[in-house]
Amino acid sequence: MKITFLGTGGGRFTTISQKRMSGGFRIDNIHGFNLHVDPGPGALIRSLEYRLNPGHINGVFISHCHTDHYNDAEILIEAMTKGMTKNYGNIIGSKSVMEGAERWGPSISNYHKSNSQNYTLTPDETIDFDQFKIKGTKTIHGDPYGVGFQIDTNRFKISYTSDTRYFEELSQYHKGADILIGSVLRSGDKGLKGHMCSDDFKNLIEEIKPKLAIMTHFGYKFLKENPFNKAKEIKRETGVRTIAATDGMCIDIDYNDPRKSYIKTLKSREIPGKFSDEIFKI
Repeated sequence: MKITFLGTGGGRFTTISQKRMSGGFRIDNIHGFNLHVDPGPGALIRSLEYRLNPGHINGVFISHCHTDHYNDAEILIEAMTKGMTKNYGNIIGSKSVMEGAERWGPSISNYHKSNSQNYTLTPDETIDFDQFKIKGTKTIHGDPYGVGFQIDTNRFKISYTSDTRYFEELSQYHKGADILIGSVLRSGDKGLKGHMCSDDFKNLIEEIKPKLAIMTHFGYKFLKENPFNKAKEIKRETGVRTIAATDGMCIDIDYNDPRKSYIKTLKSREIPGKFSDEIFKI
C-alpha cells in the first residue's frame, strides 16, 4: 500500500497561488483498491506528472463542498469510467457533495454519478467494500455536512480528519488509527475557524497515539513558518513519528509496523503532448 500526496496546500490563498499543490492524495492498493481523496485543483495534472494513471482508480472520495477538495473530482470520475463509457468505480462523498444541502453543493453532477456506485457518507456510517471498510467521521467546518474517514483494512487503520476544528470528541472518531492524516492549516495555537492548528493536531496525536502521524493541507501562513520544524517538535513532544507532507511525497506503508514506512519524493515529469499507451492504456 502506498499513500501519495498530489497536493499539500490548503485554504483559498495557498490554492489560488499554488504555493503548494492542491490535488489531494491517493491511497493505492488497499487490497487492490485505489482511492483518490479530495481531488482539488490540479489533481489530474499532478497525477500525470507523477505517472499515477488517473484511469487506474477504483474510487473517489470528496469530504465536503469546498473547491480545494472537489474541483477535479468530475474529470477523475471520467478517467475512472474510461471517459464515461464504462459502468465502473465508486464515488463517496458527504451529503452536500452528493446531494446538495442548503447552500452547499452538489459538487458532482447527475451525469458524472450515472456510471458509478454512489455513496453518501455521514459520521458513524460504515460502508463495507469487502476489501476494507470505511467509516465516516465527524467534522466541524464551514460546510456543516463535511465528513472525514477511517479506513479499516483488517490489518491496520488509516484515519483522515479532513477540514475540521478540534473538538472534544474528535479523537473518539479516529480512535485506534495506526496512521493519522490531519488537515492542519496553521502553526502553533493560531487557529482559524473550522480548521486545526498544529497544537490541535499535537493534542489529537497524544489522545490517539497513532504509529504514524502526517500533517497536510497547509495554509499560506503556515508555509512561511516551515511545517518541517513543527513536525519535529511534535515528534519530540509526543514520541510519535510525525511528518509534514510535501508535494509528490510517497509513503510505502510497512504493514507490520507503519512507523517504519519508507518515504520518498517522486520526481515530476513532463506531461506527454499526446495520449500515450503508457499512461492512458484502457
